[in-house]
Amino acid sequence: MLDTQLTSSLSYKLFRADQVRENEGQAAADSGCDMFTLMQRAGDVVFKQCLELMPNSDVYLVLVGQGNNAGDGYIAAINAKLAGKQVHLCAVEPERTLEGDAGKAQQRWLDSGGSINGFDAALLEKSDVVIDALLGTGINSYIRNEFADIIDAVNTSSTPVVSVDVPSGLDANTGQSLGRCVQADITVTFVGIKPGLVTGAGKQSCGKLVYADLGIGKAFQALAKASATMLNIDHFKGMGPREINSHKGTYGRLLCIGGNRGTAGAIRLASEAALRSGAGMVRVYTHESSVVQVSAGRPELMVTDFNLEDALAWATCVVIGPGLGQDEWAESAFETTMKHCQSQNKPVVIDADALNLLCQQSTAYTLSDSILTPHAGEAARLLGVSIDDVESDRFNYARQCSQRYHAVCVLKGAGTLIDNEKKTWVCRHGNPGMATAGSGDVLSGILGALLAQGVETDIAAKYGVVLHAKAGDDIAQLYGQRGMIASDLFDAVRALINH
Repeated sequence: MLDTQLTSSLSYKLFRADQVRENEGQAAADSGCDMFTLMQRAGDVVFKQCLELMPNSDVYLVLVGQGNNAGDGYIAAINAKLAGKQVHLCAVEPERTLEGDAGKAQQRWLDSGGSINGFDAALLEKSDVVIDALLGTGINSYIRNEFADIIDAVNTSSTPVVSVDVPSGLDANTGQSLGRCVQADITVTFVGIKPGLVTGAGKQSCGKLVYADLGIGKAFQALAKASATMLNIDHFKGMGPREINSHKGTYGRLLCIGGNRGTAGAIRLASEAALRSGAGMVRVYTHESSVVQVSAGRPELMVTDFNLEDALAWATCVVIGPGLGQDEWAESAFETTMKHCQSQNKPVVIDADALNLLCQQSTAYTLSDSILTPHAGEAARLLGVSIDDVESDRFNYARQCSQRYHAVCVLKGAGTLIDNEKKTWVCRHGNPGMATAGSGDVLSGILGALLAQGVETDIAAKYGVVLHAKAGDDIAQLYGQRGMIASDLFDAVRALINH
């Protein structure tokens, strides 16, 4: 049976910024080093990443603020200077003498013959790479104008950027921009990966995320409890071989409900995805005007537009929502389905318009084995908040959604989140090419197929999301992101689920 094989590696665990700040000193001491040693290691790693990003770069522009993040920047600047690079170092307050370890790093830069200057935007076009060490993880309020002006100039420039620990101006816990945020090509984060770097707008701002534990990972992990875990396809053993004497009934009877007038394609995508994901039998209940479109070219699907109660009784699990609509026909199908699944304790995937109907009568149903698959707009309606609210704190609202509906919540988007009221997981796979009509319908079909095959709800949600996203990555690698359509995922999902 499918299982999740999560490693103990810190590279898959997420820790809030305050957890890192509160525990890194003790972790360093337990590992036999001090905080300045960590700063040196951080600066070393940043410089090495610059070399990997731009191996032939000769001119470096290092931008520093006033905290420990600036200290990392000074160490990186020293490394670049020692390697024979031309280094321009610009500080927000060039005359200011820093304190503590950052002050020590600043002095070493000066002792090496380096100078500290005010920011000059003209240096951006003269440089091969920018090291962003302006603001670290301690910032939690809107940034000052002197930082905002520099960040604007950096983002306008085409010069590659390597950010230190977190792109300046990004809330490391939520991924929200604090007024302005550097758009980095690479972000090198230290000790623990912060949640805001791996989902939503934060994932976009980070570019390629590189993790370095600075030699204290084991000690840190003993002190701090991860707030979430990242998932990729390697964490799953797969479905395993089928029994020789099994039959179609062994692998579940899935009913897919949706496809109102004019939206037959949505339920067709979901139901065909379920077939390609291994469901034994798939039946579709759809609007009378959609029967021909859903069944055309796919005789393996059993399609009906009447006797929903009989179809529900036949099914071992249900997907409802793709192309459902919100008219009288949709409301009737939704109410009948939800009452049946509740009374029979039947697993159900609730997607698309079914989510919009659910939020109108959320107190009417309690389902023990359900998966909700909202995007940010649907999650906002489910919770009575704005889309901006959801996107500004995705972890928080995924948890709120799972708790309010006592369901596994799959909050779709860059770095899709899976939350089961107690734990949160983040999908590492996926790409912007998947932002296309029908992609979410395919996901709901995959999830339904896994439930039909007897996979536990939590694991079905995690594995289904990862399968779907990895399939998109595989297609993008073969053909590119632009032009990807939802049905392209079928063969890739089939290959992955049999791997």
